[in-house]
Amino acid sequence: GLNASVSTKLEFGVCTVTCGIGFQEVLLTSGCPGTETKCIVRVEECRGPVDCGWGKPISEGFASVKMSCISVPPENRFKYVSKTLFPNKTAHILPVDSAIMEACRDTHSVAFQCETQENGTIIASVKYRVCARTEMQTVKSRRVESGQTRRTKTDAILVMMVITVIIMIVGVIFAMIFMVLRW
Repeated sequence: GLNASVSTKLEFGVCTVTCGIGFQEVLLTSGCPGTETKCIVRVEECRGPVDCGWGKPISEGFASVKMSCISVPPENRFKYVSKTLFPNKTAHILPVDSAIMEACRDTHSVAFQCETQENGTIIASVKYRVCARTEMQTVKSRRVESGQTRRTKTDAILVMMVITVIIMIVGVIFAMIFMVLRW
C-alpha cells in the first residue's frame, strides 16, 4: 500500500481530448510503493473547450451519413441536441436525443450540429457537413480518376524495382562465377 507518513503530491496527466469531454490520469509523485517514482491514483474526467469544430462522420454511404456526438461512457447520462444549421437563419432542432444521428442525403448539402449537454450546460458541440447526392457522385468520379493515375504510378514503381532486383541478382551470379573460376 501507499506510505501514509510520506506527504502526497499529485500531478495531473494530459487530457485525452482537445475539446469536449475526455479523461486524464491523476499521478502520485511521492509515496508510491516500491521504487516507483510515479503511480496512477485514479483516472478522472477532464474538459476542453466546448466547440469541437467540424467532425468526420463515423460512416458514410451514398444514401445516408451517421454522425456521432461527443460523449464518454455511460452515454445515457448526457442529453444530446441535434440541429440543422442554415446560413443567416435560426438552427432547426431535430427530434433526436441520441449520441448517434443518421441523416439521409438530400439534393443539396446540409450542415448539422450535435450538442452534448450535462445538467443543462453544453459541454461539447460538433458540426458535420453532409454533401448532397450529386456532390457524392462528383467526388466518387474524381476518386476513380485519381485512383487510376495513382495505380499507374504504383505499377511503374513496382516494375522499376523488379528490374533493379533482377539486375542485382544477375550481377551477384556473375561475380560468384568469376570467383569460382579464379580459384
